[in-house]
Amino acid sequence: MGASSPLVIAVAQPRCVPGDAVANAAAHADAVRSASARVVAFPEMSLTGYMFDAPAVAGDDAVLESIVAACGDTGSLALVGAPVEASGQRSIGVLAVDGDGARVAYRKMFLGGAEPGYFTPGIEPAVVEVDGWRLGLAICKDTGVPEHAARTCALRVDAYVAGVLEFPEDAAVPEERARRIAAEHEVWVAIASFAGRAGGGYEAAPGGSGLWRPDGAVQARAGAEPGAVARVALEPIGDTGDAAGPSRQPATPPGGPDSLSGLPPTDL
Repeated sequence: MGASSPLVIAVAQPRCVPGDAVANAAAHADAVRSASARVVAFPEMSLTGYMFDAPAVAGDDAVLESIVAACGDTGSLALVGAPVEASGQRSIGVLAVDGDGARVAYRKMFLGGAEPGYFTPGIEPAVVEVDGWRLGLAICKDTGVPEHAARTCALRVDAYVAGVLEFPEDAAVPEERARRIAAEHEVWVAIASFAGRAGGGYEAAPGGSGLWRPDGAVQARAGAEPGAVARVALEPIGDTGDAAGPSRQPATPPGGPDSLSGLPPTDL
């Protein structure tokens, strides 16, 4: 919580071709270039689609080159969803990608549905640090487990950032969880939610990515369409009064309105 300047964060819901990581990486790169944000978060398994048999993606995988280039050109950090592997164990992960390359930043701790038959859960919460801002990471079901938010926020995070995938009938679930986490832990919450076809039986994921203030109120939302992005500029504690909640305040991000058609700590 040592931030001294605003942080612009976007949540993106790129179009997905299930199983085609090259095409999806290009869509991620386009989203990074258009988001005008320091951090761009993507949905669960956004790079491959929700495909349990998709090859794991390593930090030095050539498929990430277009995203690395986009991050290098824009100065962004992309938080990309993908299957990852370590010591022969596959997990659902978050890759932290910047202009210097990529690394596995987090592994999903709480698996759902058929996932335990294909993936190994992560064992600990994770934070990435960007320009003094501490961002706690989460993936889908993690957001519905109070223990996860409690353990992650105990790491003194400024924001809780998640990638999710939902069926249309569960479209309201991410917002319900975001409001609870924000209000209980007095942190910003950013959720990137798949829109459109995602694979694995998800033919029409509902989108609705968004960012919520520390008092639980929504600050920006994307629509249901693939390709939409929402973004917010977060101000350091104490900079702008208390209209947005007890500890962190919004500001208009540079370059446009708030909505557009959203391991150990490491400095990035």
